[in-house]
Amino acid sequence: MNSSDITAYLNDLEGPLRDIGERIRPVIDSALPDDSGALWHGHPTWSLGDKPGQTPVCLLKAYKSYVAFGLWRGQEVADPSGRLVAGARHMASVKLGGAEDVDPVLFSEWLRHAVALETK
Repeated sequence: MNSSDITAYLNDLEGPLRDIGERIRPVIDSALPDDSGALWHGHPTWSLGDKPGQTPVCLLKAYKSYVAFGLWRGQEVADPSGRLVAGARHMASVKLGGAEDVDPVLFSEWLRHAVALETK
């Protein structure tokens, strides 16, 4: 997989959105195997399979005023904070409006749980 594509995607973001990417990417990279991230459907996705989108775990997607951090099976992830919002199928996500919205400890726990769901 090609993590340089993710770097380019995040570097193209402006201001607070780039700050969010710089703060959250190390959290994601430390929770998932090396080279598990790539652009898939136009945004960064981290997967456990051999190719992008195979057994996806999480994604980042930039919008005009926020970055969404989503978990494919996020509705199954314990979230005592109540920050994860249910989406389509089993997904859940959180909208990040600034780097201060990134909680490395909480997000690492979400990711640990999300990886465990995929590796059972």
